[in-house]
Amino acid sequence: MEAPYLLAASKGLNMSMAWIVQVYNASEALPNMINPFFMLPLLGVLDVKAKDRAGYSILQLIFHAPVVLFLA
Repeated sequence: MEAPYLLAASKGLNMSMAWIVQVYNASEALPNMINPFFMLPLLGVLDVKAKDRAGYSILQLIFHAPVVLFLA
């Protein structure tokens, strides 16, 4: 577990631990969608420039941000 204090906080607030974990995962996933450099080794192997990935990353953020926020 990356953040064990979340489970203690969910117990203290009488909230579902599963809900807290899902919200934490969503908050971790959204910033990763806009970062085009999360695949640097693959970019080097495929000879793709970071600017080519930036549009795809922004498209993923635009599509997934409302979905994740709605589900959370």
